[in-house]
This record gives sequence, structure tokens and C-alpha cells, in this order.
Amino acid sequence: MLRRICPLVLALLLGVFATLVQAECTGCLCPGNPCKLCSLPPTKDTSPAGDEAAACLKIREKVPPVSKNTEPNEHYASLNNAMRECVKNGGDVIVNSRRNKEFPSKHYCKPYVASTP
Repeated sequence: MLRRICPLVLALLLGVFATLVQAECTGCLCPGNPCKLCSLPPTKDTSPAGDEAAACLKIREKVPPVSKNTEPNEHYASLNNAMRECVKNGGDVIVNSRRNKEFPSKHYCKPYVASTP
């Protein structure tokens, strides 16, 4: 009897797991950048997106971009200034705990986007 129940339970668990894995991504850190996030601080090796939000453009104007060779003190000062500019321009700072190829930075600015009726 146990030999018949174990495969059934295993199949059920695998089915549930497969459903969870295939679930659509929700939130801002999804493929395609649905919230128009910009990395904080701005980096030298990335070019601005064509549809970049006004808050992100203002951050780029005010805060000089950094590179991976930037000294830690200068990097954190730039990050602090970028966060301040993000909030000053109506954005929210998001901390990215699961970095990936599309979202490699630890901090992002989520600009305010007015909802359309």
C-alpha cells in the first residue's frame, strides 16, 4: 500500500511545485522593467533607456555616474546623493536582495508613475 501512496504524493508535490515555478512574476523586479526602475547610483557602463522616467533623468543630471573601480567612499557618497535625488523627485528607493542579469544593482529608484484612468 505504501508503494502506491508514495508515488501519488510525490506526483502531487511535483505538480504543485511546477505550478509555483511557472507563476507570472509580480512586482517591479520583473523582466521588461515594468516599473521603469533605474539603478542607484547611476553607472558609467549603462546607457539610459529611451523611455526613462523624469526622476531617473534628473538623478543622472545631478549625480555623476560611478564604475566598478570607484573608491568605496566615493561610491557610497554617490549612492547617498542618488537616493536623495530619487526621493526629492517623487520616487521610492527599492533594495534588490535578489540580483540577476537584468537587475544587477543593489538599489533602484522606482519613479512615481501616475495611474491612467
